[in-house]
Amino acid sequence: MKKLGCVLAVLLFACLGRVSAQESEVIYGDDDRLDIYQVTNPKLLGFADSTVGLFSAGSVRVEGPKAMLTTVSYAEDYSLCPEEPFFDQRTGAFCSGSLVGPDLLMTAGHCVKSDYACKSTKFVFGFAITKKGANPESVPAGEVYGCSQLLGREQVGTGADWALIKLDRPVLDHKPLALNRSGKIGNGTPLFVIGHPAGLPTKIAGGAKVRDASPDGYFVANLDTYGGNSGSAVFNAGTGLVEGILVRGENDYVWKGSCQVSNKCPDEGCRGEDVTKVSALSSQIPATTPEALKAVTVNKAFLDLLGNSLTQ
Repeated sequence: MKKLGCVLAVLLFACLGRVSAQESEVIYGDDDRLDIYQVTNPKLLGFADSTVGLFSAGSVRVEGPKAMLTTVSYAEDYSLCPEEPFFDQRTGAFCSGSLVGPDLLMTAGHCVKSDYACKSTKFVFGFAITKKGANPESVPAGEVYGCSQLLGREQVGTGADWALIKLDRPVLDHKPLALNRSGKIGNGTPLFVIGHPAGLPTKIAGGAKVRDASPDGYFVANLDTYGGNSGSAVFNAGTGLVEGILVRGENDYVWKGSCQVSNKCPDEGCRGEDVTKVSALSSQIPATTPEALKAVTVNKAFLDLLGNSLTQ
């Protein structure tokens, strides 16, 4: 993804940079994905704290105070070449989601297609790498939630794609995210995304922008995302508000001899990644947090880590 300079520094939030086989994504320009241990910006860490990985119920086993997660080698599962980023990590989530109310979760419609599918899914907070080299094998049992009800969903071909889920109990230790309920977003708006690319532990990826805001119900962006990112919240990097849900994109990988590497496209190339506008479902989500545009102080160390400048 392009290392965007985010216009006015005083308004800049942060210039960051195998689920359903049919809902693939790709890398645009540079690969801007970061693990949680690489992030110092407290606002970004707070947003990541409101992100969940969707696991099949059979992949989560509660043993006393811990919930053990069934994961597999990312490298082996995807026949990766050794140079591929995150080669040594493990994958387990099949989609991503985000907390938008005390007991409300938002994800992509193709991730949860029925009430039965919802109740066969566990929603896991904290599937992340907080220390270099430490692949997460478990989370505290209290970080695992079930589905009480699939409140609504939509999956319209190349249009809107969303699901809203009522969890089995209120979430006490994670904050609901703030939404842009207006549905208004323009071309060039800087973006970042938080989720589980290819089912990996939480990644934050930025340096992206809106390429086409004109389609009905969604917009197109150059986000660095993969299939497991489906359902991820996509944020406005200038305001910190959620603009939409990552739902579709370009093919993830290409073969390089006998192994695979990430598919890479120019920032303005390939089809782009489709993001359902959050306004498609925001009327069903009670406002529980301040949702006004705010100036946010930039964490310079974090920007330096990403290699972003304040000029394009």
